[in-house]
Amino acid sequence: MRVLGIDTSNYTTSVAIAEEGGYRQNRRILTVGKGECGLRQSNALFLHTVNLPELMDALMPMGPIDAVAYSAYPRDVEGSYMPCFLAGQAAAHTAAAALGVPLYRFSHQAGHLMAAVRTCGREEIGGSPFLAFHASGGTTEMLYAAPDDAIGFSAEIIGRTLDLSVGQVIDRVGVMLGLGFPCGGELERLAEKSDMKKPPLRVSVRGADCNLSGAENTARKMLANGAPDADVARFAILFAGRTILAMSEKARETHPTLPIVYAGGVMRNRIIREMLSRSLTNICFADTELSSDNAVGTAYLGLERLQREGMAHG
Repeated sequence: MRVLGIDTSNYTTSVAIAEEGGYRQNRRILTVGKGECGLRQSNALFLHTVNLPELMDALMPMGPIDAVAYSAYPRDVEGSYMPCFLAGQAAAHTAAAALGVPLYRFSHQAGHLMAAVRTCGREEIGGSPFLAFHASGGTTEMLYAAPDDAIGFSAEIIGRTLDLSVGQVIDRVGVMLGLGFPCGGELERLAEKSDMKKPPLRVSVRGADCNLSGAENTARKMLANGAPDADVARFAILFAGRTILAMSEKARETHPTLPIVYAGGVMRNRIIREMLSRSLTNICFADTELSSDNAVGTAYLGLERLQREGMAHG
């Protein structure tokens, strides 16, 4: 069985083919103007529409396609909606209708969780409840996740940011330093030139919720006071990592035996991964390549659904 997956998030156009033997993917980060911290939804929708035909062509030859799966909305909650996902919806509906195959819709978040489960080296985790931390440009959430045949994974939020996401902190500080958006990779390389051990701001975590906006203000003050760019970069990453760690420790108080799976673009960061690995046990990370937005998880969600339906009909 082979499934075509499509994901059109706010900053990445992604297509993938998934089968039991592995996957192939193509993706393209959307262009953001110099000095800007994001894209209008209308611009993202336009860029996805431009990117999809070329990315689909690059997957050729696809071979027989047995189903099409796509990301339809950010999360599996009522009212979750972003216009950028309409581009993927249109492409997926067209492909499924032309091929005469089933069409499955999932959330972008469920795709992230599936990509992490499939590539973290402990695929069995996805068969029972687990904790998941989704850390990206738009999301900072600690989740109680469980397998769900209809939507891939149910995800109850047990901790979240009350203002900025960790990805926004990293990107805003990166833009402050003149880096290209999204800034994660460049900011990490800059931070590696600093030997800062303790950031000049304590994390703000109450219960399992956090506040992150103070980090942006502190970074701006550091720059105004002449701090080296590398120190400012390292501060932003250490602050983000310590916040994720504090939220993880709080979640462990109520769910001490559950593994924690880390997913989302921020979790590509080596400094943050090493910090968490030194402090916590029974944790795992998505493959670095599939921490960022991708259609691979969505394609695998579709593959599992198709296999279940085949078994039911068989």
